[in-house]
Amino acid sequence: MNLCILIPLLVGTICALLGYLLGRLLGGDSNHDDCDDRVAKLIADLEACRRHKMSLEGDLKTAKASLASSLAATSIVASIPFDGATAKSVFGKKIKENDLTVVEGIGPKIQQLFHNHEVKTWKALSECSIEKCQDVLTSGGDRFKMHKPGSWPKQAKLAYEGRWSDLLKWQDELDGGK
Repeated sequence: MNLCILIPLLVGTICALLGYLLGRLLGGDSNHDDCDDRVAKLIADLEACRRHKMSLEGDLKTAKASLASSLAATSIVASIPFDGATAKSVFGKKIKENDLTVVEGIGPKIQQLFHNHEVKTWKALSECSIEKCQDVLTSGGDRFKMHKPGSWPKQAKLAYEGRWSDLLKWQDELDGGK
Protein backbone atom coordinates (compact mmCIF):
# COMPACT_ATOMS: atom_id res chain seq x y z
CA MET A 1 0.00 0.00 0.00
CA ASN A 2 2.89 2.35 0.61
CA LEU A 3 4.11 1.63 -2.86
CA CYS A 4 0.77 2.65 -4.34
CA ILE A 5 1.04 6.11 -2.79
CA LEU A 6 4.74 6.52 -3.42
CA ILE A 7 4.59 5.94 -7.20
CA PRO A 8 2.00 8.70 -7.91
CA LEU A 9 3.93 11.12 -5.63
CA LEU A 10 7.19 10.38 -7.41
CA VAL A 11 5.56 10.75 -10.87
CA GLY A 12 3.89 14.00 -9.76
CA THR A 13 7.19 15.42 -8.46
CA ILE A 14 9.02 14.53 -11.66
CA CYS A 15 6.24 16.11 -13.77
CA ALA A 16 6.29 19.26 -11.65
CA LEU A 17 10.06 19.57 -11.99
CA LEU A 18 9.94 19.03 -15.75
CA GLY A 19 7.11 21.52 -16.06
CA TYR A 20 9.09 24.14 -14.13
CA LEU A 21 12.21 23.62 -16.25
CA LEU A 22 10.25 23.71 -19.53
CA GLY A 23 8.48 26.86 -18.39
CA ARG A 24 11.79 28.57 -17.59
CA LEU A 25 13.28 27.61 -20.91
CA LEU A 26 10.32 28.44 -23.11
CA GLY A 27 8.52 31.18 -21.24
CA GLY A 28 11.39 33.13 -19.60
CA ASP A 29 12.03 35.58 -22.46
CA SER A 30 11.75 38.60 -20.17
CA ASN A 31 15.15 37.81 -18.61
CA HIS A 32 16.73 37.46 -22.04
CA ASP A 33 15.34 40.81 -23.09
CA ASP A 34 16.93 42.43 -20.02
CA CYS A 35 20.28 40.80 -20.87
CA ASP A 36 20.04 41.89 -24.49
CA ASP A 37 19.37 45.47 -23.38
CA ARG A 38 22.35 45.42 -21.02
CA VAL A 39 24.64 43.99 -23.71
CA ALA A 40 23.49 46.65 -26.19
CA LYS A 41 24.15 49.40 -23.60
CA LEU A 42 27.60 48.00 -22.83
CA ILE A 43 28.47 47.86 -26.54
CA ALA A 44 27.37 51.49 -26.94
CA ASP A 45 29.50 52.49 -23.91
CA LEU A 46 32.50 50.63 -25.37
CA GLU A 47 32.16 52.47 -28.67
CA ALA A 48 31.92 55.81 -26.83
CA CYS A 49 35.11 54.95 -24.92
CA ARG A 50 36.91 54.05 -28.14
CA ARG A 51 35.91 57.36 -29.75
CA HIS A 52 37.09 59.26 -26.65
CA LYS A 53 40.40 57.35 -26.70
CA MET A 54 40.94 58.24 -30.36
CA SER A 55 40.21 61.88 -29.56
CA LEU A 56 42.71 61.85 -26.67
CA GLU A 57 45.38 60.22 -28.84
CA GLY A 58 44.90 62.96 -31.43
CA ASP A 59 45.21 65.63 -28.73
CA LEU A 60 48.38 63.93 -27.44
CA LYS A 61 49.97 63.92 -30.91
CA THR A 62 49.15 67.61 -31.31
CA ALA A 63 50.60 68.42 -27.88
CA LYS A 64 53.80 66.44 -28.62
CA ALA A 65 54.28 68.24 -31.93
CA SER A 66 53.71 71.60 -30.27
CA LEU A 67 56.17 70.78 -27.48
CA ALA A 68 58.80 69.58 -29.95
CA SER A 69 58.55 72.75 -32.02
CA SER A 70 58.72 74.99 -28.95
CA LEU A 71 61.77 73.08 -27.65
CA ALA A 72 63.47 73.45 -31.03
CA ALA A 73 62.74 77.17 -31.01
CA THR A 74 64.07 77.47 -27.43
CA SER A 75 67.31 75.65 -28.22
CA ILE A 76 67.93 77.93 -31.20
CA VAL A 77 67.40 81.01 -29.05
CA ALA A 78 69.42 79.59 -26.14
CA SER A 79 72.61 78.93 -28.11
CA ILE A 80 75.21 81.66 -27.71
CA PRO A 81 77.34 82.38 -30.77
CA PHE A 82 81.10 82.05 -30.38
CA ASP A 83 83.08 85.24 -30.99
CA GLY A 84 86.67 84.19 -31.61
CA ALA A 85 87.86 87.74 -32.28
CA THR A 86 86.80 88.96 -28.84
CA ALA A 87 88.37 85.92 -27.18
CA LYS A 88 91.65 86.56 -29.06
CA SER A 89 91.65 90.24 -28.09
CA VAL A 90 91.27 89.35 -24.39
CA PHE A 91 93.60 86.34 -24.21
CA GLY A 92 96.12 87.53 -26.81
CA LYS A 93 95.98 84.23 -28.67
CA LYS A 94 93.58 82.42 -30.95
CA ILE A 95 90.90 80.51 -29.06
CA LYS A 96 89.11 77.60 -30.74
CA GLU A 97 85.43 77.14 -30.01
CA ASN A 98 84.79 74.54 -27.28
CA ASP A 99 88.49 74.08 -26.57
CA LEU A 100 88.35 72.80 -23.01
CA THR A 101 92.01 73.67 -22.44
CA VAL A 102 90.91 77.30 -22.14
CA VAL A 103 89.78 76.30 -18.66
CA GLU A 104 92.59 76.79 -16.15
CA GLY A 105 93.72 73.34 -14.95
CA ILE A 106 92.66 71.40 -18.05
CA GLY A 107 95.35 70.32 -20.47
CA PRO A 108 95.17 68.19 -23.61
CA LYS A 109 95.18 64.86 -21.70
CA ILE A 110 92.35 65.91 -19.38
CA GLN A 111 90.45 67.33 -22.34
CA GLN A 112 90.71 63.89 -23.98
CA LEU A 113 89.34 62.27 -20.81
CA PHE A 114 86.33 64.60 -20.94
CA HIS A 115 85.83 63.88 -24.64
CA ASN A 116 85.85 60.15 -23.82
CA HIS A 117 82.98 60.86 -21.40
CA GLU A 118 80.98 62.78 -24.05
CA VAL A 119 81.81 66.19 -22.56
CA LYS A 120 83.04 67.99 -25.65
CA THR A 121 81.77 71.56 -25.30
CA TRP A 122 82.04 74.42 -22.83
CA LYS A 123 78.28 74.20 -22.33
CA ALA A 124 78.46 70.47 -21.51
CA LEU A 125 81.31 71.07 -19.06
CA SER A 126 79.45 73.97 -17.46
CA GLU A 127 76.53 71.61 -16.79
CA CYS A 128 78.73 68.95 -15.14
CA SER A 129 78.80 68.60 -11.39
CA ILE A 130 82.14 68.72 -9.63
CA GLU A 131 81.58 65.05 -8.72
CA LYS A 132 81.23 64.12 -12.40
CA CYS A 133 84.43 66.05 -13.19
CA GLN A 134 86.17 64.13 -10.41
CA ASP A 135 84.83 60.83 -11.81
CA VAL A 136 86.27 61.74 -15.23
CA LEU A 137 89.65 62.42 -13.62
CA THR A 138 89.48 59.16 -11.65
CA SER A 139 88.85 57.24 -14.87
CA GLY A 140 92.26 58.45 -16.10
CA GLY A 141 94.16 56.81 -13.26
CA ASP A 142 96.39 57.94 -10.40
CA ARG A 143 98.28 60.54 -12.44
CA PHE A 144 95.18 62.78 -12.47
CA LYS A 145 94.49 62.62 -8.70
CA MET A 146 96.23 65.92 -7.96
CA HIS A 147 93.84 67.96 -10.14
CA LYS A 148 91.04 69.88 -8.46
CA PRO A 149 88.05 70.48 -10.78
CA GLY A 150 86.14 72.73 -8.36
CA SER A 151 86.14 75.78 -10.64
CA TRP A 152 86.03 74.05 -14.04
CA PRO A 153 82.26 74.12 -14.61
CA LYS A 154 82.10 77.83 -13.72
CA GLN A 155 85.04 78.66 -15.96
CA ALA A 156 83.44 76.70 -18.81
CA LYS A 157 80.22 78.64 -18.30
CA LEU A 158 82.07 81.95 -18.62
CA ALA A 159 83.72 80.69 -21.82
CA TYR A 160 80.39 79.45 -23.20
CA GLU A 161 78.72 82.77 -22.44
CA GLY A 162 81.60 84.67 -24.09
CA ARG A 163 82.52 86.50 -20.89
CA TRP A 164 86.22 86.45 -21.73
CA SER A 165 87.32 89.38 -19.56
CA ASP A 166 85.65 87.86 -16.49
CA LEU A 167 87.22 84.50 -17.25
CA LEU A 168 90.72 85.94 -17.66
CA LYS A 169 90.38 87.98 -14.46
CA TRP A 170 89.25 84.93 -12.50
CA GLN A 171 91.99 82.73 -13.98
CA ASP A 172 94.59 85.28 -12.86
CA GLU A 173 93.34 84.72 -9.31
CA LEU A 174 93.28 80.91 -9.59
CA ASP A 175 96.20 78.60 -8.84
CA GLY A 176 96.20 75.83 -11.45
CA GLY A 177 92.42 75.71 -11.71
CA LYS A 178 91.82 75.56 -7.94
